[in-house]
Amino acid sequence: MFGKSTRTAQDLPRGATWVDITVVHAPACHFCDDAEQSLSALAKRFPLALRVVALESDEGRLLTAKHRPAMSPLVLVDGRFFSAGRLPRKKLTALLEQVAVEHAVARDGSPMGG
Repeated sequence: MFGKSTRTAQDLPRGATWVDITVVHAPACHFCDDAEQSLSALAKRFPLALRVVALESDEGRLLTAKHRPAMSPLVLVDGRFFSAGRLPRKKLTALLEQVAVEHAVARDGSPMGG
């Protein structure tokens, strides 16, 4: 699954914005495969723009040099370091839920959309 997600702006609820997630994927990395599967599942609940970058690509080497992860995969959320190694699903889900509430408040003025 290398490259952008196949979701389009038409898939977004009105007023929602994408959360950009980048996964730097290493060869033969079961944590990387697991992260991609988990993120694909989360993309059904949240508006994620998922990009998978090969570790051995120029971009993968630059991101690895910048963030210096102890393990693969390196996961970035909106360009910022989120995790390295096994993807912390509960932590990511909580972050995505928080972002959804913040977007609702910014759009509607209240967390309940009223």
